[in-house]
Amino acid sequence: MPGGVRNWLKRRFIAGFFVIVPAFATGWVLWIFWIKIDDLFDPFYRSLFGRPVPGLGFLTAIAIILLMGVIATNVVGRRVLALADQLLMRVPVYRRLYPSVKQLIESFSPEKRNSFKEVVLAEHPRKGEYVFGFVTSEVTVEGPDGKRDMVTVFVPTNNLYLGDIIVVSRDELIATGLHVEEGIRIILSAGTATPARLPRIY
Repeated sequence: MPGGVRNWLKRRFIAGFFVIVPAFATGWVLWIFWIKIDDLFDPFYRSLFGRPVPGLGFLTAIAIILLMGVIATNVVGRRVLALADQLLMRVPVYRRLYPSVKQLIESFSPEKRNSFKEVVLAEHPRKGEYVFGFVTSEVTVEGPDGKRDMVTVFVPTNNLYLGDIIVVSRDELIATGLHVEEGIRIILSAGTATPARLPRIY
């Protein structure tokens, strides 16, 4: 087989592989989740109805998630969940895994994304070095030279819940053009998801 044809086939195969595998893996995970959830509730519904009811376990899981959402969005429920968090943190092995898993999941929650207005590059901690940060608010600083319009930028260190808050002038920032989700992905991937060219124009 000629080298040009072989290289063409190789490139197309690799491209197709990286398209089909994530889609297949996602579908497989969802299917396993459906089956396992159904298996979890199967003994209860089998004893209740005398036969298995496919999908009822999955619907039950959805109902439980909605119920937890209702609890988590009121004052009393938040206190109960905070107490539950404290109890879980006392379990020897669980307390080492739980915070990391929780932070990873919560980083994609609407509340977290809404608190980040845009993804920027800020010169920090010294001149000539840039870090990815998220603009969280705008502030007016009154100094000897008058008022200055500044912005607060959250710069994550090792995860999205720990980091530095820096206050810089808007014109000292470099707009990346990235969506907040892309900025979060860059942080969680230790920078490997950074686009080859910034700013990105949509």
